[in-house]
Amino acid sequence: MDSVKVEISASLNLEIPQIDSLNTVLSSESQSSSRFPKNAIRTSLQASTYDAILATIFSITTGGILLSNFLVELDASPVIFGMLSSIPMLVNLIQPLGAYLSERTTSRFRYSALVYGISRLFWLFLVIGIICKSWGLINSQQLVILTLVIVFFSHLVGGLGCASWMSWLAIIVPRRLRGRYFGIRNSAASLTNLLCVPLAGFAVSHWFGGTLQGYGVVLLVGILFGLVSLGCQYFQIDVNPQLQKLQNTYIGLTQNKDKVEVIHESVGVIHELPLPYNKENNKNSHFWIFLLYFSLWMLAFNLCAPFVNLYLLETLNIDVGWVTVYSSLQAGASLLMVVLWGRLADKLGNRLILIFVGIIVAVTPLFWFGIGDRNLDIWLWLPLLHIFIGGTGAAVDLCSNNLQIGVTPLRNQSIYFAIAAAIAGVTGALGTTIGGFIAQSPHFGGLLGLFALSSICRLAALIPLVFVKE
Repeated sequence: MDSVKVEISASLNLEIPQIDSLNTVLSSESQSSSRFPKNAIRTSLQASTYDAILATIFSITTGGILLSNFLVELDASPVIFGMLSSIPMLVNLIQPLGAYLSERTTSRFRYSALVYGISRLFWLFLVIGIICKSWGLINSQQLVILTLVIVFFSHLVGGLGCASWMSWLAIIVPRRLRGRYFGIRNSAASLTNLLCVPLAGFAVSHWFGGTLQGYGVVLLVGILFGLVSLGCQYFQIDVNPQLQKLQNTYIGLTQNKDKVEVIHESVGVIHELPLPYNKENNKNSHFWIFLLYFSLWMLAFNLCAPFVNLYLLETLNIDVGWVTVYSSLQAGASLLMVVLWGRLADKLGNRLILIFVGIIVAVTPLFWFGIGDRNLDIWLWLPLLHIFIGGTGAAVDLCSNNLQIGVTPLRNQSIYFAIAAAIAGVTGALGTTIGGFIAQSPHFGGLLGLFALSSICRLAALIPLVFVKE
C-alpha cells in the first residue's frame, strides 16, 4: 500500500548545493524519508525553502518592528503591546484541535493551503481599516482595536495548521539532514529579513502620504507574497495523514521488540499486548521534560522580548528607519551563524548547544543596562548588541525545533507538536502579559527592571534541559 501521494512538477528544477550528502543520508535512513524518491525529497526541500523566503516577507509586514511602529503611531499603550505579543502564543491552545482535524484529512497540502490562506487574507481588513482611518471614518483607538482583532483571528486560524505543517516537514526532511537543512532554510529566511526589513522600514517612514498609509501599502504587498508562498508548498511531497498514521503504527510495532502484536491487514485492526518495558514510553518521558523546558523558556523569554522595540522607539526615541537597520543586522548575524549552528547540531547534538548558548542568551537582557540615546550607543553598541542577539538567537531557535522533533514519538506526532505549542503558547502569553504590566509599573524599575527579571527566569528555565536525552 502506498503511504503518500506525491505531486511533483518537473518545471521546478532547483538546486541546494549545500546539502551534498543527500544521497548518502537517504541510503541510510530507515523509517521516514527513505519511503520517498530522492529527487522528490530534493524538490520538496527546495520548495520549502522558497516557501520560507516568501512567508518571511509576509511576516515582516504583519509583525515585528513595522507593526510595532504602526501601533506607536496610533499611541498604543504598553499593555496593548503585551496583548499584541501574547495573542499569537495564547491562540496556540487551538493547536490540538488543529492536529485532530488535520489527522482526519487526506492531504497535508490542501489542509495547509486552506488554513493559511484564510489566515493571511484576514490582514486585508487592516488595509481597509487604514484606508478608513485616512478618510476619517474611524479614529486611532478603533484602528488599534481592529488590529488586535485581526491579529487574534489570523493567528487563531493559522494555529489550526501549525502542528500539521510541522509533522509534514518532520516526515519529509531526513533525520540526519535536519540540522543542515533547517540551517539553510533559516539562513534563507534571515537573508530575506536582512534585505526586506530596511527597505520596508524606509518605505513606510518616507511614504508621501504618511507612515500609516505607507504601512498599508507595504502590508498589501506582504499579503500577496504570503499567498504566493502557499503555492510553493504544491511542489512538496503531499503526505496523506491517514496512510502516514497507519505506516507509523506499523513501523512502531515491527521495530518494538518489547511488544507482541497481531496485525489484521484485511481490516486494519491492530491488537497489542504490552510487555513490562516500552521504549516508546521512555521517549515520551523525554518529550515531557523537553516540554517543561520549552514552556518555562517561553515564559522567561517573552517577559521582555516584545518590549525591546518599544524601548527603542519610545524610550530612546529612535527613528523607525534606524530600528529596521538594527533588525537587519540581527537578521544578518542569524544568516551567517545559522548554517554553522546546524552543522554543529548534527555533530554535537542540539541539547548541548541549547545549554551553552542558552546561558549566553539568558544574560543578554542585562546588556541593555547603560544603553542610551548617545551617539556612541546608537552607532556602535546598539548595532553590536543586535548582531550578538541574532547570532545566539539563531542557535536557540534552530536547536529547539530540532530537539523537539527528535524527542517526539512517531505515532500521533502532530498531536504531540500541538500539545507542545499549546502549553508553550500559554506560558509565553502569560510572560508577555506579566511583562506588559511590569513595564507600566514604576515600582519594578520599568523596562530595565523587566529585562533583569527576564534574565533570571531564563537561567532557571535551562535546568530541565540537563535531564533531556536526545
